[in-house]
Amino acid sequence: MVYSASGSVLALPVFRRLFTAQVVALVGTGLLTVALGLLAYEIAGSAAGAVLGTALAIKMAAYVFLAPIMSALTDRLPRKTVLVAADVVRAATALALPFVDQVWQVYVLIFVLQAASATFTPTFQAVIPSVVRDENQYTRALTLSRLAYDLESLLSPLLAAALLTVIGFHTLFLGTSLGFVLSTAMVVRTPLPKYAAPEQLEPFLQRVTNGTRAFLANPALRGLLALNVVVASATALVVVNTVVFVRDLLGGSNTGVAIALGFYGAGSMAAALCIPRIVVFVSDRRLMLGGAGVACGGSAAAALVAATASGGGAGWVALGLVWSMMGVGTSVIGTLGGRVLRRESDEHTRTSIFTAQFALSHAAFLFTYPAAGWIGAQGGQVAAAMVLATLATLATLSAARLWSPSQISVVASA
Repeated sequence: MVYSASGSVLALPVFRRLFTAQVVALVGTGLLTVALGLLAYEIAGSAAGAVLGTALAIKMAAYVFLAPIMSALTDRLPRKTVLVAADVVRAATALALPFVDQVWQVYVLIFVLQAASATFTPTFQAVIPSVVRDENQYTRALTLSRLAYDLESLLSPLLAAALLTVIGFHTLFLGTSLGFVLSTAMVVRTPLPKYAAPEQLEPFLQRVTNGTRAFLANPALRGLLALNVVVASATALVVVNTVVFVRDLLGGSNTGVAIALGFYGAGSMAAALCIPRIVVFVSDRRLMLGGAGVACGGSAAAALVAATASGGGAGWVALGLVWSMMGVGTSVIGTLGGRVLRRESDEHTRTSIFTAQFALSHAAFLFTYPAAGWIGAQGGQVAAAMVLATLATLATLSAARLWSPSQISVVASA
């Protein structure tokens, strides 16, 4: 059943159940992040950082390379079947993690779990536009989704810390599995629109590359592709180097690291809450390019913070403002990107295009994450911030050129 009535998007039963499934799965994922770090330390000791780094690289590789393949393999299956099967695999894999005692076992299970996530997430994202047809409601749905991701990053570590006062960290994996089980239950109970499978089965390689070819052929999607680099640049600077800014440059504590990341999350949530009102007056293109400009400015300002950092209150205020700026910029792009994907696709191309966005957006992180870390370690935080700010600026200029103001919305063909 499809709903398009005006009003609160949470009033739509189908979306409400799917959103609930997303939230409980995110809580489980947040617990997994904490538990995985503790498991790595138990197995590898002081080499835990290398284990976690490799696990994250496996995660990104699965997202980039497996998402299009899994989309092609499942493109004729009902969407509910795909979502439920992926959640079952994630729940079973999380249950197996407490029993591993070798590093290679961690890598194998993380690969399986992230392969399932690379199947679930693009399919889930592609289902929502078919459920919420009204564009204003869809914007609110994107806002709620963004808020869910931000709240997960802020609240899940706190929940994990509270649970660890009464249980061992291995039990957190049970919470992860429970989150995926509840997600499965919500999807099973949700009546999804009938899925129209492709009538003609194209060659496998063509199905794998359909979404990417649609991106390259569509000016608006090419612009979004460039804006993904802006998001990856700003996010990498925050995620990878916040601990260095706080501990080394500002002389702060681990609590200070959490607070700094909270500023980034607060900026992201504030932007997401404002977007439904702003898009009534400002086009998606102009607003997304504006968000990119804010992210570029924040990245450049981070270099100034690094160059003038001190342990006083002024340094903390500057860092909080800059991290909030980057949260605002990346949130605007990330939230409105879904509207662009929805507008430039139809029922037949939507899953492949959403999958391509999922894969291509994560591909940018394969470069920006190591760049932020290695340049920061070898050349200092000023150099890291300037390199990433330059990359973001070039990507913003490319997006403005690729996605011209005269470009009207067209339905992408795969």
